[in-house]
Amino acid sequence: MLYLSAVSISEIAIKQGKGSLDFDWNDVVKGLATLRVEVLPYTDLHAHRMFGLPLHHKDPFDRQIIAQALAELIPVVTPDRFFQLYAGVEVLW
Repeated sequence: MLYLSAVSISEIAIKQGKGSLDFDWNDVVKGLATLRVEVLPYTDLHAHRMFGLPLHHKDPFDRQIIAQALAELIPVVTPDRFFQLYAGVEVLW
């Protein structure tokens, strides 16, 4: 199963609102369906995993994704090298 964090949907919406991305919610929905990606909700368990998380990465969205990956024991697909600094995070790419 492929997952996309609900945090990523928030980040996409913010960037789209700023004009950084040239697609809308319908495009996101179509893309998720085409790729058969399930949106993974961000829960209090994921937020709790933020406590004690080292400050290797300054981006709050990425830190939430890191905490979510650690809590769910799932890998992250990213070229961002900062993710590799977190013990227990499996990075694919």
